[in-house]
Amino acid sequence: MTAYRRPMTTWRTRIEPFTRPLFFAWSRMSRGMTLGVRGLAVDAESRVLLVKHTYLHGWWLPGGGVERGQTCEDALARELREEAGLIIEGRPTLVSVHANERFFRGDHVLVYRIDRFSMTDRTSHGEIAEVGWFDPADLPDDTHRATRARLAEIFNGADRATSW
Repeated sequence: MTAYRRPMTTWRTRIEPFTRPLFFAWSRMSRGMTLGVRGLAVDAESRVLLVKHTYLHGWWLPGGGVERGQTCEDALARELREEAGLIIEGRPTLVSVHANERFFRGDHVLVYRIDRFSMTDRTSHGEIAEVGWFDPADLPDDTHRATRARLAEIFNGADRATSW
């Protein structure tokens, strides 16, 4: 594992369960539906890029929300550059679409695979605590359930779930 280590700002992780309902309430009032993107970047050694947020537990595929006026691919490129310093080369491949109704009514997540990219400095600071490349068969213990499920679908032939 090669990971970029930054000190954890654990206060954000601790307050997130309290601030999340406020964020969701605001999102429900201001939007009928939300859309997010996640990127599955695979390097030459077949490792996958994962990030650890300062406000959520565990390792996740990098990504985030699609803003008004953005295409999904533009949002993916922005999020990967901000969170991990990854610059997509060429077009990513849409792998799957998932409803996130269990977690947030009206939310959907698109997963893209990225095989061609270059790396540079991240543009966002304070949101991501760690960035790392991992063998999909040897993930950190605290990899998020949804991330594990998406990787199993892509690398192990597991049935593709329609829910996040």
